Amino acid sequence: MNKVEQLLDEYGESHQNTFNKVVHWICVPLIVYSIIGLLWSIPSTPLTNLFPYTDTTYLNWALVGTLLALFYYFTLSPPLFYGMAGVLTGFLVITNIVEQMHLAPTWKISLIIFVVSWIGQFIGHKVEGAKPSFFKDIQFLLVGPLWLLSFIYKQLGIQIASSSEVED
Repeated sequence: MNKVEQLLDEYGESHQNTFNKVVHWICVPLIVYSIIGLLWSIPSTPLTNLFPYTDTTYLNWALVGTLLALFYYFTLSPPLFYGMAGVLTGFLVITNIVEQMHLAPTWKISLIIFVVSWIGQFIGHKVEGAKPSFFKDIQFLLVGPLWLLSFIYKQLGIQIASSSEVED
């Protein structure tokens, strides 16, 4: 069993209850989206000054955070990396669209989503009777989205480990 499978199995140990699983399917993507929105809201002048003659719409701290997360995902599982690249790119695009709608400042929308989603997560874990995995290891904050994506991959018959890592 490779590292990503070990992490997903360990994460899954505290996510057995059906209610908690449903909560995670709703709240984990919302938390990821809200973190992108919060990072998007940090002034990105230092970044845009590095590239003064380019379109800087997506040149911000959300992109930096996304690239760092994707690097981590690639080290764990190239197949999951590709899926997360699509998900995170989609969240970047949605964040840009929401910002352009001028409903409210992006940071406020993101903060509300973040707080409400974490309340949902803690309720789910209270019902589960288990502490959130990140209390044990902070990297589980990045494993949660992979755990959900791994279920989709399983339904589609996509392996999460490269063929050289899969045991017979």
